[in-house]
Amino acid sequence: MKDYSVIIVDDHPVVREGYRRLIDLQPGLKIAGEAEDARAAYAQFRALRPDVVVMDVTLPGASGIEAIRHIRQYDDSARIVVFTMHLSAAFALKAVQAGAMGYITKSSDPRLLVEAIFGALRGQTVISPDVIEAIARDRISGIGTGLTDLSPRQTEILCLLARGWSAERIAGELSISPKTVRNNHYQIKSILGLETDAQLVWFALETGLLPAI
Repeated sequence: MKDYSVIIVDDHPVVREGYRRLIDLQPGLKIAGEAEDARAAYAQFRALRPDVVVMDVTLPGASGIEAIRHIRQYDDSARIVVFTMHLSAAFALKAVQAGAMGYITKSSDPRLLVEAIFGALRGQTVISPDVIEAIARDRISGIGTGLTDLSPRQTEILCLLARGWSAERIAGELSISPKTVRNNHYQIKSILGLETDAQLVWFALETGLLPAI
């Protein structure tokens, strides 16, 4: 039986070790590499060409959503499964829109992550039940209204703006120009019907794009 290679992307070494132990126990799966941020994830993917990437969405600097988008631009057949603490309909929808084939929360039964990895290998999408419930709840309440109109890149910029990053810092992190960041900043507020950056922060908190401290 072929061993399928997996790289794990998370900024916490202890969490990565937990991934490794779980995945190494599964017949047919092997850990090929690890990364702690979006840039390292992209470099690892290009160097190792794994069969599946297990990705957190909250990383230092650019988020996992940006990493997913970047990897999928390089290889549109890349199989990526999100495994995260964030029970957020917004993150889940944007992750899938960016190209993820699964979205599993860390509060789920660990077997669901394994199921999602093998599902991705079969070309299937697996979403944990708690996320499906959150998506349904947001659709009913209308909390996510407007967010679905943002592109993955605009969502990424919104996340970084909400963290208080400057246009110059965002531009450097995402390899775009400060002018592009500012143009998107204006477009995001226009799409969401917001007037101030404070409202952007509240919106990001309300939708789960920015975790509450």
